[in-house]
Amino acid sequence: MTQPLADAALDQLFRTARSYNGYLDKPVSTEQLHAIWDLMKMGPTSANMLPARLIWCTTGEAKAKLAQFCLPANAEKVLKAPVTVILGMDIDYHENLPWLFPHADAKAWFEGNVPLREVSAMRNSSMQGAYFILAARALGLDTGPMSGFSNEAVDAAFFADTPSVKSNFIATLGYGDPASIFDRSPRPDFDTFNKLA
Repeated sequence: MTQPLADAALDQLFRTARSYNGYLDKPVSTEQLHAIWDLMKMGPTSANMLPARLIWCTTGEAKAKLAQFCLPANAEKVLKAPVTVILGMDIDYHENLPWLFPHADAKAWFEGNVPLREVSAMRNSSMQGAYFILAARALGLDTGPMSGFSNEAVDAAFFADTPSVKSNFIATLGYGDPASIFDRSPRPDFDTFNKLA
């Protein structure tokens, strides 16, 4: 039976974890990127569709290519981070369902229905993006997820060879610099945004 995590783990994942605007001068290895993927891929998605497609910008060239499509403040974050991830979503994820979800003919559920695939790809890749954040935190890394970039330009520059893949959001990755963040924004009590029915 699953047991609750210790407070230290809950702090690392949620309570004291923050989204960072800058990072310490400490590299992130390719092995760590693989480790993040190996955790985040285990999170649930509808029919195990796993629509997220990630590009890990680890070189100065790749980060500069991405930064030109960002708002100025975000461009600076992208350029200075050890790694910046483009989290995309494959609208044609259903093509992989015969092996990702062999229990039923799930491909037929989405065949010919682009609007359904689009909304499913957005929802499930966003969930995978959250798993990415938690996986990075679990492995002792920090992230800075953001929008504030031209999705169309990023898609043309990074997903031209896979036109069914569209960008969802980007995130910086590294060892967060505490000097780069401000006080935590409000987090409301249960009763503010919740209702028992």
